Amino acid sequence: MDFAVEHRVEQGLTVVKISGEIDVFTSPRLREALLDIIDNGGTHLVIDLGEVTFLDSTGLGVLVGIYHRLRARDGTMAFMGVNDRVRRVFHVTQLTKIFVLHHSLEDAIAAHESASS
Repeated sequence: MDFAVEHRVEQGLTVVKISGEIDVFTSPRLREALLDIIDNGGTHLVIDLGEVTFLDSTGLGVLVGIYHRLRARDGTMAFMGVNDRVRRVFHVTQLTKIFVLHHSLEDAIAAHESASS
């Protein structure tokens, strides 16, 4: 599967769908795509990892960096569609303490709406 990043806006959230492997080779492209989304006004991101087959420490570093950039702008970042393999990476690295993992976009929207009110 080729690496790709797509995004759309749904109910005030920017949904970023990533597919393929997030590793040392693709992380720069991911960083560039996410920074472009932020620079164009995306401050509340839901990252769809449903089609991510691999995630290494370089990719995690990009996600943590984007998270901090969003927080500095009063933004948010959550994840959805995380498969068991990628979920294990989040748990082992204890990133579940800062990242919220939702099962679906509906869950992410509901959580965002309740946090906003």
